[in-house]
Amino acid sequence: MSVKIIVDSSTDVTPDIKERLTVVPLIIRFGDKEYMDGIDIDHNQFYEKLVECDELPSTSQPSPDAFMKVYEELTARGDTCVVITLSSKLSGTYQSASLAAADYEGKVFVVDSKSVAIGTGILTEVALSLADMGFAAKDIAKVLEEERENLRIIAMLDTLEYLKKGGRISATTAIAGGLLSIKPVVEISDGAVEIIGKARGSKQGNNLLVKEIENSGGVDFSKPILLGYTGLSDALLKKYIEDSAYLWENGVDKLRYTIVGGVIGTHTGPGVVAAAYFKNKA
Repeated sequence: MSVKIIVDSSTDVTPDIKERLTVVPLIIRFGDKEYMDGIDIDHNQFYEKLVECDELPSTSQPSPDAFMKVYEELTARGDTCVVITLSSKLSGTYQSASLAAADYEGKVFVVDSKSVAIGTGILTEVALSLADMGFAAKDIAKVLEEERENLRIIAMLDTLEYLKKGGRISATTAIAGGLLSIKPVVEISDGAVEIIGKARGSKQGNNLLVKEIENSGGVDFSKPILLGYTGLSDALLKKYIEDSAYLWENGVDKLRYTIVGGVIGTHTGPGVVAAAYFKNKA
């Protein structure tokens, strides 16, 4: 008997962490071709297809049945489960996971991360640490609901093109942004995407990311930190790490980073630089 941590495939973590998780895949569609995220298509294959396709791919949440099959398998062995999903304001995944959990009262506990990608990833790392310390599933879920209030993920987008394709901004705004090399800086605030600034060029964007981290009260270095990037190259992220070195150098020996998967990459496009961390409590 042990506590198992379940996530959906939009959660981005380093490979050593992923090995310890049970992952329920979302669906990614390119035209009439359907892929199970992380199973039929990996992150690199996704970005190769993304830059080649004319139409924006679409994504959909797992069904309650997909979660139920995982719950049944794990609880049949006597395990209890903590399920961590991407924000319920951005996907129906939390609802699917919760509907499936109705028949597993006291055995399966579902937590809305109110975050995405690497943000959900570092909350998942907290869950694993608590499980290692012997916390019960119910207590882990309670702690996660408290810790998510201090979780922050901010990101600089390289282009407005994918927001335009997804109908989130007008074509005129996207063209103007492209001509001016505007890099929008966004965060996940209370589970929803919020634009917190616009920078002209990557250098100014990196500076804005640094400034936003400082303005939030700094980083709690006792908890996980994870950076992320979208696309086939991590060059922009490495430049950000170089530009922001003074923020991290006294808190961690080495910054960890990972590629952000296709579920989020569909809506942001390649060239995103992101940072997820827990802010210092006031």
